[in-house]
Amino acid sequence: MDSALPLDVPAGPPPGLPDPSTLAQLANAFFSALPGEALPVARSGAVSGVPGTAGALPLAAPVLAEASNPVPAGSPLAGPGGAGTGVPGAAIPQGQVAGANLLPAAPTHVLSLGHRAPALAPHAAAQNGLPDNVVTVAPALDPRFGGAALGVPEGVGAQRPSAGGASVPSSPSAPSPYYFLDGSSDHRSAAGATPDIVVPGWTSVSAQSFGLPGADEPLTTSRFPYDVGSAGASSGSTSRYFIDDAAQAPASGQPAKAGGAIPAVGPSSHPPFDVNAVRRDFPILQERVNGRQLVWFDNAATTHKPQSVIDRLSYFYAHENSNIHRAAHALAGRATDAYEAARSKVQRFIGASSPDEIIFVRGTTEAINLIAKTWGVKHVGEGDEIIVSHLEHHANIVPWQQLAAQTGATLRVIPVDDTGQVLLEEYRRLLSDRTKIVSVTQVSNALGTVVPVKEIVELAHRAGAKALVDGAQSVSHMRVDVQAIDADFFVFSGHKVFGPTGIGVVYGKRAILEDMPPWQGGGNMIADVTFERTVFQPPPGRFEAGTGNIADAVGLGAAIDYVTRVGIENIARYEHDLLAYATSVLAPVPGVRLIGTARDKASVLSFVLKGYETEEVGSALNEEGIAVRSGHHCAQPILRRFGVEATVRPSLAFYNTCDEVDRMVSVVKKLASRRY
Repeated sequence: MDSALPLDVPAGPPPGLPDPSTLAQLANAFFSALPGEALPVARSGAVSGVPGTAGALPLAAPVLAEASNPVPAGSPLAGPGGAGTGVPGAAIPQGQVAGANLLPAAPTHVLSLGHRAPALAPHAAAQNGLPDNVVTVAPALDPRFGGAALGVPEGVGAQRPSAGGASVPSSPSAPSPYYFLDGSSDHRSAAGATPDIVVPGWTSVSAQSFGLPGADEPLTTSRFPYDVGSAGASSGSTSRYFIDDAAQAPASGQPAKAGGAIPAVGPSSHPPFDVNAVRRDFPILQERVNGRQLVWFDNAATTHKPQSVIDRLSYFYAHENSNIHRAAHALAGRATDAYEAARSKVQRFIGASSPDEIIFVRGTTEAINLIAKTWGVKHVGEGDEIIVSHLEHHANIVPWQQLAAQTGATLRVIPVDDTGQVLLEEYRRLLSDRTKIVSVTQVSNALGTVVPVKEIVELAHRAGAKALVDGAQSVSHMRVDVQAIDADFFVFSGHKVFGPTGIGVVYGKRAILEDMPPWQGGGNMIADVTFERTVFQPPPGRFEAGTGNIADAVGLGAAIDYVTRVGIENIARYEHDLLAYATSVLAPVPGVRLIGTARDKASVLSFVLKGYETEEVGSALNEEGIAVRSGHHCAQPILRRFGVEATVRPSLAFYNTCDEVDRMVSVVKKLASRRY
């Protein structure tokens, strides 16, 4: 490290230079405050015999506490800094064992290399004349400060959520065919040429940066006819899905829905919702497959992206592309700001208490593997028990099986009833003082069952166990509050919530994350490295080794902005009604058997059709431009619980419509009429 401490030290060690221990204490005192503060050091004179230290000295960067693994005098592994220390004579950290922590999942955060060379010579001197074991205890700039620490104006993509939710007023613009994009922010040109994108002049960027309305802009009924009723029902009347009465004529251009009246949903406290306006924000929905307009009913596998997310990714690569953290140039500041702002958006979206509790990973699968191979390896041992439910995706089964095989633990399974809901009484019987972690999905990807995770977490905590909630299928359909659930871990994938693929999230309670060792080693997750030892960053940096998926994290932030502007409650209510309608018209089709009929469900239908393989049904639907998933959905145990190996799985999102449901049911009816 070539950053010179602000001390008047000659090129060679002057007479009376204190020992390295004193210098290390001086360095730690220097860097113990926040960036930008001044620390009075020996105002009346020199410190510990070092000249030039009188007066207040400005600080350059924070420092993390240095850990040490000293060895007895005379040991062949001893050196000027001990075995893996930067400071001679420091105490062994509580619970740390030198040389026992080389594996990624070891129970300590300080690497101790047992093969260092004997102490034949002092450490090399840095350019400022200080031994490197003193200089290196002060790490570089806190990498997450981004442009602020670098003196670079905050990038346009930062969009950090404000505590009060205030937004920058938007300028008036011409009406747009898009739900949340006005003409001034639509950067595409009619000819397809690359447009000139002008960076907005504000530095506190809000949703208006990409055409989203401000938090103070009302959602008007003129833009959300869904909740108003086709005959202009009064606000006090009971609203139903598209129609107010079973006998009412359908709106102009809307065919009557099969299956009779649509279930009433009662008075609404939500702003009304316009699905057709929402659909205009998703360009891929205009695609044609086999000559027919695409119907996307494969949302449980992946969701499509609104234009604002597509534009945000394009803007990042056109104006902000850089590696993040530590580089003192403008683009690094912009990229860092945008990346860390996305972390803050995730924090607020799921109700975490701090951005430091949010870790970016590739997706839910990597998230669960990270937890199993760090927290799990440290805390689960022989004879311990891990509990999952029968509903789980393979990604919430296999990592725990691997952990059990590695440690000698046992995997226990919560059974489900014939509707596909977990049996809480059976779960209570499984819990014991041997239970170390309970890991369950919040919404089944195969059946759509909404699992009572709050009760499951509470019971796990009563037994002294930790609890993980898999939110891959829930975050796009319902409000999630990890503090209300009291989950120790919560994980989800960006591409399931209208964001990019390749980005996901681990939420963990701060105290638990601080106790977890890192999983991978490399750049970005370290505070200091010498050939003798490594000191890791605190969470979340400790778990984000190497160059992360920066652009897609920013894209996830834009997707969260979009979902927030629409309103997750609006989405949940619309999808609930749409699922009720789809169930009512699909279930009566001859030969159809619905798999998973729990009372609480979210936007997933699984079915089999008598006389057909699931692939045949999926292929017939594809011929009509309708995309569904056919197969085991990476959830073989729960399908086998119902005696099937595969199902056809239409899964819905808030941009789907009753007309699209009718198109699908029409194909299923034709197939059924041929063989049943």
